[in-house]
Amino acid sequence: MPPALANAADAAYWAGRPVGTIWRWASEGRISRYGTGKNIRYNLREIPKAVRDEWTRELITPGETPKLPAGARAA
Repeated sequence: MPPALANAADAAYWAGRPVGTIWRWASEGRISRYGTGKNIRYNLREIPKAVRDEWTRELITPGETPKLPAGARAA
């Protein structure tokens, strides 16, 4: 299945987390980065989706934190 790429802001909304968390997850190796510089995109298929109210779209529960790769250390 091909990656579903999104910028950091869209990935943060998807996960229900701040943009800084997306950047940290990528630096820790929890999720993949595609591209360079201002064109970096993240694969939404690797990021657990937040639970939102169907009507208001308000955040109910943020997505789970992706697992660290073996041998990696959290920031």
